[in-house]
Amino acid sequence: MTTGQIDFYQRLARTLAMEFGPSCEVVVYDLECTDMDRSIVAIENGHVSGRGLGAGPSHVVLEALQGAPAALEDRPPYFTKTADGKTLKSSTLFIRNDEGKPVGVLAINYDITLMAAMASELTAFVQTRGEGASNEPEEITRNIADLLEDLLEESVRYVGKPAALMTKEDRVRAIGYLDRRGAFLISKSSERACEFFGISKYSFYSYLNEAKAAADASA
Repeated sequence: MTTGQIDFYQRLARTLAMEFGPSCEVVVYDLECTDMDRSIVAIENGHVSGRGLGAGPSHVVLEALQGAPAALEDRPPYFTKTADGKTLKSSTLFIRNDEGKPVGVLAINYDITLMAAMASELTAFVQTRGEGASNEPEEITRNIADLLEDLLEESVRYVGKPAALMTKEDRVRAIGYLDRRGAFLISKSSERACEFFGISKYSFYSYLNEAKAAADASA
């Protein structure tokens, strides 16, 4: 790497480390240095991996030196691990000269050990474990009218077709579903159900009784 390149990437490493904080290690390797055991020419937050300025190459650097230059590709985020057990999210960018030859490496290693542990705890916390429980969030309605409308829409999804296309048997199933969900405890719900399904009040009570009878028979 030229002196100008090293200066630029040193400043870039410092800026990235300041932007992302002490958990973000930024390392610059010089692939053209005379002593590869001292290939790190810039490092910020070296406490993440326990390395310092002038330290030796990583396996990524060795692969870069051994592989065909044209075949080398930047590596998007991948996981790495330190000797003391930290989990890191790492990215690798090859620094090239005007001819396209790799002359350096910019590596970013973000310590996600604590975040990974917290993610595991949060995943466990937000899961529901009751019988038949679903992890799909249920909408919290603002008033009784909204609740009834939500239940009516649920009945449509339960049957699998719009109210206008329902047969008598479909409407019996939908009304039975609403009854099990407690929809008819809501004031004037029967009138709204008649309007929603396009049926008379007589038909509504007939379908409701039929649904209750079917439920009792299967109990």
